[in-house]
Amino acid sequence: MSGRLYGIGLGPGDPELLTVKAVRLLKSCSVVAYFCKSGRRGNARAIADRWIPETCEELPLGYPLTTEVPFDSPEYVSALSGFYEEARAKLAERLRNGQDVALLAEGDPLFYGSFMHLFIRLKNEFDTEIVPGVTGMAGCAAAAGAPMTWGDDILSVLPGTLPYEALVERLQKTDAAVVMKLGKNFRKVRRAFAETGRLERAIYVERGAMPDQKIIPLAEKVGDDAPYFSLILMPGQGRRP
Repeated sequence: MSGRLYGIGLGPGDPELLTVKAVRLLKSCSVVAYFCKSGRRGNARAIADRWIPETCEELPLGYPLTTEVPFDSPEYVSALSGFYEEARAKLAERLRNGQDVALLAEGDPLFYGSFMHLFIRLKNEFDTEIVPGVTGMAGCAAAAGAPMTWGDDILSVLPGTLPYEALVERLQKTDAAVVMKLGKNFRKVRRAFAETGRLERAIYVERGAMPDQKIIPLAEKVGDDAPYFSLILMPGQGRRP
């Protein structure tokens, strides 16, 4: 009898933000799989550290590359496609052997997550269950004490990888915004906030809900780069009693 695949949402970084269900399943699954950079332990594994029993099998899934080449290049697409197929085979082997597999996902499994690439490759062959988690943007907003939407505010979630013109257009049309995937796109994103006259409303959050979090006004951020675990919040200013 085949095992079941669980997508476990870990939340934004604080180990105490896992749900009770997520912790229960982590303690009961015989295999815990997680994405990481090759040769490293990975952030997801670190978040779940206190909840993983020593008796389970750990299955690291090391990315062949991360930011070394552009994400839309043929080389990147080919490498990641092959990686996900290899990872699918590793998980399928254990599931066919009757082992339940917990696949860790930072934030929420279905929100800009690598989990989704394996979920769509496995869901038609094996039983699956998804345990939602606190999104990174929710964790960062809470850490910054920034109410994001009031009344009828419209919230837009934008990837920093969008072309500059698209960022400007979408920022102009929305009441509140979260901009993710900063990295080398940070300078472009900050310039878009400045052009739309919304720079002073924006908040830069780095490693939110983690011990070394950094929260400052976007206008005060120094440098043109931002780490992977960073985003920008622009709270709405809508209707309130």
